[in-house]
Amino acid sequence: MLTRLRPKTDLRTLIALLAITSIVITLANTLYATWRVQRMVLIESTLEANRAYATKLAATTEVFFQLAQSQLHYSATQLGNDFDDADLAQQEVNRLREQTNSFNSVAVVDSNGIVKAISPESLMLKGMQLTSQASREALAQRQPMVSKPSISAANNLIVFVSWPIWSKDGRYLGYVGGTIYLKKKSILNALLGEQFYRDGTHVYVLDRNNQVLYHQNTQLIGKSVPGIVSDRQREEKTNGEVQLTEENVPKLAGYAIVPTTGWMVVALKPTDVTLAPLTGLLLKVLKNSVPFALLTLLVAVILARLIALPLWQLARKASQMDSQGVSNEIGGIRAWYFEAAQVKRALLTGIGLVQDKIGRLKSEVQSDPMTNLLNRRGLSAVLDYFATMRQPFSVLALDIDHFKRVNDTFGHDVGDEVIKHVARTLRSSARQTDVVCRNGGEEFLMLLPATSVEDARILAERVRISIAENWIDQVGNVTLSVGIADWQPESGSQEQSLKQADAALYQAKNAGRNCVMISGQDALVSSITH
Repeated sequence: MLTRLRPKTDLRTLIALLAITSIVITLANTLYATWRVQRMVLIESTLEANRAYATKLAATTEVFFQLAQSQLHYSATQLGNDFDDADLAQQEVNRLREQTNSFNSVAVVDSNGIVKAISPESLMLKGMQLTSQASREALAQRQPMVSKPSISAANNLIVFVSWPIWSKDGRYLGYVGGTIYLKKKSILNALLGEQFYRDGTHVYVLDRNNQVLYHQNTQLIGKSVPGIVSDRQREEKTNGEVQLTEENVPKLAGYAIVPTTGWMVVALKPTDVTLAPLTGLLLKVLKNSVPFALLTLLVAVILARLIALPLWQLARKASQMDSQGVSNEIGGIRAWYFEAAQVKRALLTGIGLVQDKIGRLKSEVQSDPMTNLLNRRGLSAVLDYFATMRQPFSVLALDIDHFKRVNDTFGHDVGDEVIKHVARTLRSSARQTDVVCRNGGEEFLMLLPATSVEDARILAERVRISIAENWIDQVGNVTLSVGIADWQPESGSQEQSLKQADAALYQAKNAGRNCVMISGQDALVSSITH
């Protein structure tokens, strides 16, 4: 069963993917960090803006009450000089209401709560006794005050600002006071309602008991609402900022306390409205970042290709380490950085070792281990080469005479030494272009390229005589029988020529040994017999 190999991702793709991933993560992180920072900046700036806005309104309201009380103080001083002068009282209330525009109505009330003068006179309260909570508090406290919200005698929700009237001899005579309507047009509405509101910001005012004194929604005026800070915080800080939720809507609020009255001015803005520009800001950041990100990506891809190219080329050549000329091809690869250069060096070293090992292995496979001559496989490789090159040759088939007797008489070790001696003689007698092989046992072959049969016979005679004349320890002299044949590319197969040489060898054996026989001719008698 064949196993399906999964495709392998190359280094260039991996580097490109790494670069893309890094750029995308960096861009996403930049956008997220920008979003977080800008969100924080928008919230903090809005809280600070609302706190500053509320503080400004509180300061303006404080100035108003100080001026209003200063005006009442002046009138109280004038009225204390002649409290029984009805015309003077009427003149003062008219002046306070018409000239200052601070109050919706102004009244002078004696110590029994009887109205001595009132403006506007259309209220029809002159001579009547006031029983409202604000009037009772002013009579009871006998000091400057700003009342809590209350219902006036004319059935209006008001805040009453008063100043006590004292005679020159220190008797309490009553008070002069002005009303500020909470649900109708008044100076308070002008101070708070005509401010510049932006992006959903709105303002409301609470008294000490968190009762609404001013709100854009007039339906809430006079009602109590949850406080945005605790009483302790209210006492400790004259202004501040807080994040809160109203009707399930998150809002950012700034607040400030009016010192004279203890009122709290609150400016707040929905969080969603504050953060609305954030989306547009992120789009601008993205719009400006994407071109640079794409440019960076292009550079990264190019660099990835440049970095990966030497390793990719080396990897391709690594699979061809046994090919001819691969070392030169690897040497031509430009390894321009350290790691690639090291890999290139390692490959070249490895190829040298591999090719050397392959050469040794081929030599070992094609060589006879005892004589270091070519074996049958080596002979086959040479014959294939000659056939390819159409190289004619003569072949000598050589065999040691009576070798079995040597083994039986002196042993196989001595027999091996005889074979080695014959092999050395054959190698030394051969020309540089001749091929010497051990064909097995005591049989040898010599291939003589571009050599005629006659020249082959001369070489065979020289070899035969050299062997016969050499003395071998323990054995004495040994002789060779030789058969000769030739091969021409156009005359027949190499195998047939080898068989002819082998047949000639057996003819030499049958002719008495120690002789040379040419295929198709009579035996040549040796000059030295056994």
